[in-house]
Amino acid sequence: MKNLLIIIIILFSIAYTQCDANEDGNLNIQDVVINVNCILEDCWESDTTYTCIDIEGNIYETIQIGEQWWMAENLKVTKFRNGSYIPTGYSNDQWSNLETPAYAIYNNNQTHADTYGNLYNGYIVDDDRGICPENWHIPTNDEFLILIDYLGGSVVAGGALKECLQGYCPSSNYWNNPNTGATNSSGFSALPGGHRSPISGTYYGESIWGYFWTSTSSINNAYEWYVGYNDIEAFNSNSMRKIGLSIRCLQD
Repeated sequence: MKNLLIIIIILFSIAYTQCDANEDGNLNIQDVVINVNCILEDCWESDTTYTCIDIEGNIYETIQIGEQWWMAENLKVTKFRNGSYIPTGYSNDQWSNLETPAYAIYNNNQTHADTYGNLYNGYIVDDDRGICPENWHIPTNDEFLILIDYLGGSVVAGGALKECLQGYCPSSNYWNNPNTGATNSSGFSALPGGHRSPISGTYYGESIWGYFWTSTSSINNAYEWYVGYNDIEAFNSNSMRKIGLSIRCLQD
């Protein structure tokens, strides 16, 4: 009888942990959304990855590269971690004049966002409200550099980062040919989500470039890393905060 009671307690504890999906001590509709998504995605079945779920219940694949755990998909959240909405819907002129956090969807095409995630401006990278899931953060430039160095340095890291069809690399459903040097040996699966211009507010670079913000910033600029369809390298640049780029989060 005692053993049965212990088993019941253990099962209840496991069930509650999964019901209280965001581990905030409360059971509410957000937990329901997360749990339904987990059932569909079997996110509790894996013992080789960390579950990464944002405030809206979006579940992201993750990958360990060296000693770091990265999201293996681009961020697509539309709310800050505190639940407030990230502003969006700006015209080209409005976008190029912003000095506050915002996101955009490439060509306002939701299908694009489903695949490539959202494009966030650089005013969001060090906002105290945070946009990465709990226990995850936008990497600093130095943290991204750890990844690059682990993959052999910037001269070759782009190939290890870029998505390609397993068994058919460098061929890809997303990158333009020739997708130079792409092996995706890291599992990072970098996608060419393009960017939104800080000058004209127009969109450019889908299938050509994949850009990823870091949280290392100054008043008007922030650092990003990017890879291209015709390069094996990974590049580091200091860009205007007004540009819209993709984000990959790193586990704390």
